[in-house]
Amino acid sequence: MTRAITRENRRRRVTVRRVRVSAKVDYALRAMLELAAAGDFVKGEQLATAQGIPQKFLESILIDLRHAELVASRRGVEGGYALARPAHGISVAEVIRAVEGPIATVRGARPEDVEYVGAAAGLQPLWLDLRSAMRDVLEQTTLADVVARHPSPHAS
Repeated sequence: MTRAITRENRRRRVTVRRVRVSAKVDYALRAMLELAAAGDFVKGEQLATAQGIPQKFLESILIDLRHAELVASRRGVEGGYALARPAHGISVAEVIRAVEGPIATVRGARPEDVEYVGAAAGLQPLWLDLRSAMRDVLEQTTLADVVARHPSPHAS
């Protein structure tokens, strides 16, 4: 979590917390959504240009996605990258795990591995509940779901 954003309301102060999404996760999801919308092999350079992603960074992300068997690659004139499975079969959670590991950590550790004492002992179940809620959303949302929210010009 990042710092709180506070805005004044007439009678009370409202604090909104934001979830932090790394550039690597953001770029990976954007590249995967481009591939989902295209439906065929796309050159890495085209992906980088379409989404404004630094090409070298994208190449390392695509390697992670290929190792996770979420992306297929092909060499040659007709080559490039494509989804390894249909977009409706790839969850947002899978993409996040492929490039960054576990969905929710506390100071880099899994919530079940973090221990608290005294008045703070209730934090561990809170982090476990938060992770569960995030997983529910991210595992149930597929790339096809996200693409359908805003049809791209690639969609047929």
